[in-house]
Amino acid sequence: MSLSDGQLPGVHVSNSNDTFPLIPTQGNVEEIQIQNFETVPNVPEAIVIQPTSAPEGYWTDQPPLYNCPPGLEYLATIDQLLIHQKVELLEIITGFETNNKYTIKNILGQKVYYAIEDNDCCTRNCCGPLRPFDMKIFDNFRNEVIHLYRPFACQGCCFPCCMQTIEISSPPGTVIGTVEEEWKCIGWKFAVKNEFKETVLRINGPCCPISCFSDVNFYITSADGETNLGKITKQWTGLVREMFTDADNFGITFPIDLDIKTKALLLGACFLIDFMFFERASNN
Repeated sequence: MSLSDGQLPGVHVSNSNDTFPLIPTQGNVEEIQIQNFETVPNVPEAIVIQPTSAPEGYWTDQPPLYNCPPGLEYLATIDQLLIHQKVELLEIITGFETNNKYTIKNILGQKVYYAIEDNDCCTRNCCGPLRPFDMKIFDNFRNEVIHLYRPFACQGCCFPCCMQTIEISSPPGTVIGTVEEEWKCIGWKFAVKNEFKETVLRINGPCCPISCFSDVNFYITSADGETNLGKITKQWTGLVREMFTDADNFGITFPIDLDIKTKALLLGACFLIDFMFFERASNN
């Protein structure tokens, strides 16, 4: 293989009779030995990572996407989220209800977002799991990317006029949809609606959503209920943790090509399900 006298700069050419593609060099780089060839540069695989000072173990790769709420770009690349509620020592010792805090991770355990309940002491301890709340979800740069609002409403199949609902905004102040409980005599059902009040998905829960030595699944289906698309799973965390705390772990699975805003709505649905079925009153 040969080149004219005007050899391209920054290109390493082998003197071997074997033929292989030209490899561009980048200053002082490590060199590796390839069998049957001369020494060639070890060119690292190209990656695109947004500059950040986030601590180790936090996900920071957020490529920009068109028509996507800022801070939600990463949701386009995944089909699963893990939500871990922080165990509050003060609640365990005193029974005093504190604001819930959650870590949201990807399947590799990297912290993608974290969520903090914003509520006052009186509401938390007087209204218990029925309490209204604001939930702020932040990215690893401490920017609020999703805001959840749950109004106060009675709960139970005997009150079809007082169904549970949660409103999801991203960015905060821009409503992208709601998750609304639908009346059902046996079992639990939710409608996932976009900003135009159109039902895009449905969530169907078990008749008795009690976590007892096993996971509890809420299945995500298409709007007509014909196609299963994923599930929200309340994970069994062990006898001691289940008995003495209300700190729960959840998993959400959905199609990777699902609309980004709809993925955010499912994240909001997970918090509504947690408060409805798995958040115990402090006096219990």
